Amino acid sequence: MGKRTSKWAAPSDAEVRLDEVAAAFEEGSFEEALAGVEALLAEAPGLAEALHWRAAILAELGRIEESLEAYARALKAAPEDLELLLGAAECLVGRAGDDREAVEEGLTLCSRGKKLAQRAGDVELLFEFLLLEGTGLNQVGECARAMASLEAALGHVPKSVEARLERAISLFELCRFPEAQAAFEEVLKDAADEPWAHHYLGLLAERRGDGKEARKRFGKAQALAPEEFPPPVELGEEAFDKAVEDAVKALPGHVKEYLDNVTIAVEEIPKDEDLLGESPPLSPCILGVFRGSPVGERNSILGGFDPYPASIVLYQKNLERFAKTREELIEQIGITVMHEVGHLMGLDEDDLWQRGLD
Repeated sequence: MGKRTSKWAAPSDAEVRLDEVAAAFEEGSFEEALAGVEALLAEAPGLAEALHWRAAILAELGRIEESLEAYARALKAAPEDLELLLGAAECLVGRAGDDREAVEEGLTLCSRGKKLAQRAGDVELLFEFLLLEGTGLNQVGECARAMASLEAALGHVPKSVEARLERAISLFELCRFPEAQAAFEEVLKDAADEPWAHHYLGLLAERRGDGKEARKRFGKAQALAPEEFPPPVELGEEAFDKAVEDAVKALPGHVKEYLDNVTIAVEEIPKDEDLLGESPPLSPCILGVFRGSPVGERNSILGGFDPYPASIVLYQKNLERFAKTREELIEQIGITVMHEVGHLMGLDEDDLWQRGLD
């Protein structure tokens, strides 16, 4: 981070102390760095560079909520500081987990950062904002928009492995499978040990029915990044079906009434026709899908006869990869059943997200 100015008076030795904080940070001595920066902020509470360091240190310590609060405070002191904007956006997009609201807030900061970087002629930071924007848009399922951001990023840094990888993920999510295959293979030419590229090539092999290649790719990803890619929780057909039955039984009585003429099935992974039946297409990693007409629309079709019987399908392999433990898998099966029943009842994705069923 560069040197900042502030309307608050800084101690005469602030620059030396900030250098010490930076040195401790670079060494991974985050508690020491935090103690140093907090001592400095006790004397100069509005010193923007110190506020930035405190936010970055808290993020490294995994204290994400405190880090986000610290970034908000720092941005009040220096609202147009590009590095600060980038750090706050990275925390929101990359560290806040599956919090959609946090990612969307991070995307807002990316938009602001892009404009400021363009105005300042800072190509390096413009690239970083575009890359982060593409990553965040992929996370919230806006993959076509992500492609535009990532291609703009690659226009500035064509060889970026990270941007090329993220673009390949966009292609996969948009069901452009041959292009995604070629893009992931190109990434591996420059980064042979990129675990995400191996993982996605495993997913693509699985879709082609090439089990041997899929196992090889998944094994490679797990060996390279065991925390990111633990072995899937496998229930087996009978136990999985039992978990689905239990999830249906656990639905509220008034909800189960809607299932009288609905088929509930389990398939390994989504078929192309299920994914491409929507525009934009559904993600190949979806956990389940509702097929047919919502309850409120069915009675109006052909005088009460629905030529497209409703069904709910759960995708076993996707669910097993999603979960880290047996308990989490069973819980997620229940959430997925409820999610698809929500579609049956006419709720859209925003409605389901507001109810915590996304």
